[in-house]
Amino acid sequence: MDAPALRLATPADLAAVEALVRAAYAPYIPRIGRPPGPMGDDYAALIAAGQVHVAERAGQVDGVLVLLPEADGLLLDNVAVAPRAQGQGLGRVLLAFAEETARAAGHAAIRLYTNAAMAENIALYARLGYAETHRADEAGFRRVYMSKRLPPSDGDTP
Repeated sequence: MDAPALRLATPADLAAVEALVRAAYAPYIPRIGRPPGPMGDDYAALIAAGQVHVAERAGQVDGVLVLLPEADGLLLDNVAVAPRAQGQGLGRVLLAFAEETARAAGHAAIRLYTNAAMAENIALYARLGYAETHRADEAGFRRVYMSKRLPPSDGDTP
């Protein structure tokens, strides 16, 4: 896999971001019984707020990452990979970028949530060091919340 260019999304990326999210999450609709939460997000507002990053390769947006600052850490609100780019490690690249972004902002942890029906995502997050903190029914979705403690980056004192 060629290394992607990771950058903040711009308004010019809106259509690509929305199309990628639709394509990445569409397979989960039958499993969940409705479109997953990220399919209903306002990406124009998130991009305007500087909360969306894209992974671009060969001039195409292959990944989307939405990071929301919170008082006690960073929330990884959405990570999505275009179906054409799945299985190539791009999701892990995006997760590592999210963790480094959280560390650089001085956070000791990063949080995320996913739908309980997305068992393969829950298993991946667990393999990458995320631990389940709780489950909740919110907005009609069964969500699994996970958190990962972040070691200090190189140069930081423990």
